[in-house]
Amino acid sequence: MLIRRGCLTGTEEEFDRRDFIRVGSLGFLGIHLSQSLRLEAAMAATGGKPEGKAKSCILMFLEGGPSQMDTWDPKPSSSFRPLSTNVAGIQISELLPQLARRMDKLALVRTIKSFGDDHPQAMHYAATGHLHNPAMQFPSFGAIVAKELGPLKGMPPYVIVPRWERSRQYQDYFKSAFLGPDYDPMTIPDPVDANFQVADLRLPKSLAPEAVENRRSFLNVIDRHYRETVKSVEHGNMDAFSQKAWEMILTPGVRDAFDLSRESDKTKETYGKDSVGQSLLLARRLVEAGTRFITAAGYHGNSWDTHSDNDKGHRDKLTPPLDRSLSALIDDLVQRGLYDSTLVLVMGEFGRTPHVNPQLGRDHWPICWSVALGGGGIRTGQVVGKSDERGAFCVERQVSLGDVFATIYKAMGIQWEKEYMTPVGRPIKIANSLNDATGEPIKELV
Repeated sequence: MLIRRGCLTGTEEEFDRRDFIRVGSLGFLGIHLSQSLRLEAAMAATGGKPEGKAKSCILMFLEGGPSQMDTWDPKPSSSFRPLSTNVAGIQISELLPQLARRMDKLALVRTIKSFGDDHPQAMHYAATGHLHNPAMQFPSFGAIVAKELGPLKGMPPYVIVPRWERSRQYQDYFKSAFLGPDYDPMTIPDPVDANFQVADLRLPKSLAPEAVENRRSFLNVIDRHYRETVKSVEHGNMDAFSQKAWEMILTPGVRDAFDLSRESDKTKETYGKDSVGQSLLLARRLVEAGTRFITAAGYHGNSWDTHSDNDKGHRDKLTPPLDRSLSALIDDLVQRGLYDSTLVLVMGEFGRTPHVNPQLGRDHWPICWSVALGGGGIRTGQVVGKSDERGAFCVERQVSLGDVFATIYKAMGIQWEKEYMTPVGRPIKIANSLNDATGEPIKELV
C-alpha cells in the first residue's frame, strides 16, 4: 500500500529506510528547510530575470490598525497638532518628529480603501488583496514575491519576524496557500528574546562540519543502494534541495545574517531594544544578505487596536517605536546603499474612525486610511490622494490595496497583471483591486 510523507510517496517498508536515516543521523535537520529551497528550481524554469530596481521588500506591519489622523494624515479631529516636514507642503502628526525630518525619503497614500471591519477579515485582505472565502485560500503577496523572484545568495526568500505566538490564524493569511509550502515564509522567534537564535541554521554543538560531511557520504552510499531497488523522479529533485539545505546550514554568511550579536549596542539602541526595533534591524540584515521579502511584525497582539484611550496609546506606546525604528531603518539602508534597491511598506489592516467613542477610543475604519512607502526606486517626498476634513472619506484619488501590490510588483520587476490558476480551475489576480479588477501601479510613485 502506498503512503505519502512530505513530498515522497512509497510503501511502509520503503519508508523504514528513510526513518532509519532520519533517526540515526539526520533528524536534527528536519525537512522544512530543504522543502523551502525547492522554489529556486521552480524559478529557474521561468527563465528571465526581474527588471525592477527593487530587489527586496520590507513590510512593517502595524497590527491592529493605526489611526490615520494621528499619524500620516493629521486632521482637526485629532488631539495632536500637524507638524511640517522637510518637504514643503506636507505635514504629518507631531507624534512622528523624526519621520517628519525624513519625509523626502517616504511617500504617503492617504486614500486607501479596503474591506473587512473586523480583524480576521481585514488581516486576510491586507495580506492577500482578496476577500476571505471559506472555500478558497489565497497566497499572500509576500509569498507571490518569493515565487516570482526566487531566492538570492542562498538566503530564504520570505521571512516573518517575529512569528505569531498567538493569533496563528493571522500568520496563516501570510502563507502561500495553493502555491505550496515551497513559498511559505520562514517564521522565526522574537529577536528581542534573550535566547534568540534560528535553530534550523545551526549544527548541534557536538557535531562538527567535518562529521556532517562524513554522514553525507554515508547517506550517499545508502541512497545508491536504495535507488537500485526503488526509482522515482522525486529523488532527483530531493538531491538538489537537500544539497542546498546543507549549503544553507554550512554557509557562515547565511547563519551570520540571523545573528544580531554582530550588531553593536549603539545600533541596537538606535533601532530600539524592543520587538519593533529588533525586528526591523534583523530585516535590514536579511535584506543585506539577499532575502527578498520580510514581514517585520514587531507590534504584537493587535497593538494598534485603540478602542479605548486612543490618544494615550498612540502618544505613549505606539508611535514612539514607529518614529524611532522606521527612521533608523531608513538611515541605515541609505548609509549602506540599500535604500534604492529595498522597498519599505508601512501599513496595518485598516484605519480608525474619524470620531471618538465613549471610551475615548477609535474603532475600525477600512473606508479611507493611509500607508507609507519608501525606497526601491519609487518617487518619494509626495502625498497621493486626499481625504476629507475628518479623514473619513476619499476626496481625490482613491487607491486600493491591489494598486499598492501592483506598485510593489512593478518596482520589483514582476508582471502585476499576472493571474494564477487555483486547484479548482479558477484564475485569481495577484494584484486584486476593488470589484475584482486588476490593480494598477500608482503612477505617481513608479
